[in-house]
Amino acid sequence: MAKTGQTSTSTDPAAGLGCTTDTQPTGAGDPDLDVATGLVQLTALVQGVYARVSERHDLTPVQAKLLCVLLDGPRGMADLASCFGVEKAALTGLMDRAERRGLAQRSSVPGDRRALQATLTDTGHQAATAFHAEVSAELSRLIAPLTDADRERFRSTMAEIITRCRTAPSASDRCLS
Repeated sequence: MAKTGQTSTSTDPAAGLGCTTDTQPTGAGDPDLDVATGLVQLTALVQGVYARVSERHDLTPVQAKLLCVLLDGPRGMADLASCFGVEKAALTGLMDRAERRGLAQRSSVPGDRRALQATLTDTGHQAATAFHAEVSAELSRLIAPLTDADRERFRSTMAEIITRCRTAPSASDRCLS
């Protein structure tokens, strides 16, 4: 077993996916940083920022995601369940809590009385806008040290990956927001 601050030399395949005993994340100068490890470490950084900002806004990360998704306008419950990768019953609980807090509401879909859609209330819209602004600012700080050219290269590469995944034939890869 490696001591604190040292990388494990385990042959465990999970060790290369951010599951090492490192106390410090590997950096750009680390010749052993592979894409998978870098993405896992970047994911942890992003999720940490998202969780901290959610907490400051008295939201769970899942509630924050719901509000941000609904900022784009009403969404059908089946569509939301697909986006969140859950069954409609699980989404119902999330919506129940959002409704109790006055953040979102369900209503009938015009032309389909069996279907429901979710929308933000005015309070929910204000909460979503404030959360989105703060999390965007915090996440922008992650790439602020990069040069303008490197930030643009990062942005365009990220956009290309997201676009490719959203147009993938697999339904589970289509909703990344």
